[in-house]
Order: sequence, then structure tokens, then C-alpha cells
Amino acid sequence: MAGTVIEVKKELLKLADKKKAELLQGFFKTGRGEYGEGDIFLGIVVPEQRKVAKKYKDIDLNVIQELLNSKFHEHRLVALLILVEKYQKDDSKKEIVDFYLKNTANINNWDLVDLTAHKILGEYLQDKDRDLLFKLAKSENLWERRISVISTFAFINKGDYEDSFRIAEMLLNDKHDLIHKAIGWMLREVGKRVSQEEEEKFLKKHYRTMPRTMLRYAIERFDEKKRKYYLNRY
Repeated sequence: MAGTVIEVKKELLKLADKKKAELLQGFFKTGRGEYGEGDIFLGIVVPEQRKVAKKYKDIDLNVIQELLNSKFHEHRLVALLILVEKYQKDDSKKEIVDFYLKNTANINNWDLVDLTAHKILGEYLQDKDRDLLFKLAKSENLWERRISVISTFAFINKGDYEDSFRIAEMLLNDKHDLIHKAIGWMLREVGKRVSQEEEEKFLKKHYRTMPRTMLRYAIERFDEKKRKYYLNRY
């Protein structure tokens, strides 16, 4: 069904939970100086937000924009989940991608990135020039850098990992642990879905200098002996 921004917000307000909101405020690091500073939560779990997104998947982009402009985290996530629904079903994929990129300032927490970047931008760039991802990887904006990393998950799912490695090399010295975790996750997925041998080729080149958090994520699925090999020679 289509709907107005007021209808969507009312639907979400019915699902709000103050106790969960307090927990989420801490989990997503919303305090002064933290990565999610100022973000406000209603306290709604993701499965419930997905239901709302599916219900309102036919709303217009101008309504989605209003939701993305909201101070409430769940308003923005539902807007992005609706955008994923639209991308998967609509023919106007470039318009949706352009809209997504125009709103990177509102895609400003790790779950907002991780649930959407590969499903919209990554899917779109499967058969296109990917220079945009390398531009995002150089951004001063933390979330744009994370978008560049997570978007490559779509490529990995099709057996294509070279750009994941290239972006990982660009960001090996990034100062933020959310980038370390994202790269480690993508490296792990290369090993899981494509080739552990290829993942290890990358690791043997970089494991001595990459951040420890990145390495830990990357070797999470290795057997204990191999994990110790990498960690003990860090």
C-alpha cells in the first residue's frame, strides 16, 4: 500500500518500546563523541521494521525522503528498507541509486549501511564501472567509507572479490574500528563464499600490519591452529 509519512510514523510509534530504546541508545554508541552521537531510538526490533517496510513499499520517494530526514533511527531504517524493496521490484534502478547516494548523510549508522548498501549500490554496480566505490572509500565521511566496503558484498556473492581486496588495501590504515570490522567481515566472506586460499593470499601480504580487529574478523572461521598462526605472528 502507499501511504503518508504520518501514517508510517504512527505505525512505528505503536511498536515503540522505551526500555529497548534505552538499550539501543547504548548499543549504537549515541553519546557525546561517539560514532552515533545524537541518534535517537524508538526501540523497535528489525523484523518489525521489515514488516512496516513491506507494508508501505509503494510509498513515493518524497515520503521516503521525509522519513530519512527524521531524527529517529527507526524512521531512517524503515525508509531505507523500503528503498531496498523498491530497488528489487522497480525498473527505475538508477533513480533509486541516485536517491540513495544523495542521502548518505542520513545513512549514518552501521546497521543502516549494512542492511542496504550491497542490496542497492552493490547490486547496481555489478555490471558497471565501480570508480564511485573508490571515491567513497576516500571520503572523510565514515559512513561513506563503510558503504564502499559493504557494497562489495554483492560482488563477493557472485564470486568477484578483486574490488573488495582493492578497497581493503586502501583502508588498511583507516583509524576507525567500524571500518576495520567491515573489511574483516568482507575478507571473511571471501574465504567463506569464494576461496579461503585467495583470502589467505591477501592475509599473508597484510596480516602483520592490518589492525588486530580487522584480522580477528577475517580469520573468524579458520580452525584454531590457523587462527593462532596469524594472531601469534601479528
